[in-house]
Amino acid sequence: MQATSTVDQTTDLATEEPPTPGSRSWARAFADIRDGFHQQELWGHLGWQDIKQRYRRSVIGPFWITISQAVISLGLGILYATLWNNPISTFLPYIATGFIVWGFISGCLSEGMETFITNEGLIKQIRAPLTVYVLRTVWRQTLMFLHNIIVVVVVVAIFAPELSKPYDLNGGTCGPDTIVCHPGLGWWSLSAIPAFFVLALNACWVTMLLGVISTRYRDLPQLINSVIQLLFYMTPIVWPIDQLYGHGSRAHLAAAIRPIVHLNPFYHFVQILRAPLIGQAVSIWSWVVVGGITVVGWLLALATMRNYRARVSYWV
Repeated sequence: MQATSTVDQTTDLATEEPPTPGSRSWARAFADIRDGFHQQELWGHLGWQDIKQRYRRSVIGPFWITISQAVISLGLGILYATLWNNPISTFLPYIATGFIVWGFISGCLSEGMETFITNEGLIKQIRAPLTVYVLRTVWRQTLMFLHNIIVVVVVVAIFAPELSKPYDLNGGTCGPDTIVCHPGLGWWSLSAIPAFFVLALNACWVTMLLGVISTRYRDLPQLINSVIQLLFYMTPIVWPIDQLYGHGSRAHLAAAIRPIVHLNPFYHFVQILRAPLIGQAVSIWSWVVVGGITVVGWLLALATMRNYRARVSYWV
């Protein structure tokens, strides 16, 4: 009985063992991030193995992700286009792209909070930068996004003639009374490439920050997952924000709803990637908001790594 009590006390002390002197430094935090990015072979292999393991012994493997997204996008696209009297040629690409971008964002959030917890065995057995596990999670979500983007390519290719025209989601072709006129597909659609890299860069700091906090406070993932579900319905994913402009069917609600939408950071992250892919205009304010969040987020993540990086191995 005495021996058991001694072991329990030793275990409790181990979990709260203070970091070694000098572990709380900006140099070590930057070194962890730098070394993590340099070990791309390690986190790249681990992320790819996660995808292969998830679909082991499946005939078509990861392409089940693509099929699932295609079925959901097609079903909801047709349903909501009919209910809200939107042209299917513009609304189906809108909802398909929105679902896939949101899937990447929500996946990085939900799995990012568990990134150190699920890698407990590796963290305790090998000496590797914590950033390796962060990049493993983001790379895994990136691979899933690349599988899903096939749906967007197919849908946009089918409706390319319509999406290439300047249009308004509420009234078809742009006219003198159009409040928001989307330019259609063009060379500016290539801005989707840097937009995705910005999303991935933000996914890294989100995974790093929430991963450390969730490792210490295990109730946080449950809370964040509930908030994610709420934010999905508050973000224009399955409903077009253009209905709040001009002669849109929900224009009478614009004064109450538009400020809420524009204060929602997820809207701006979705919009900078979705809009170029389907020929819509991107507000400069969306880029300003995303840029500001990127800078502030990385500063918070760096501060967290500086102060608590050494404690993660005791918390897992």
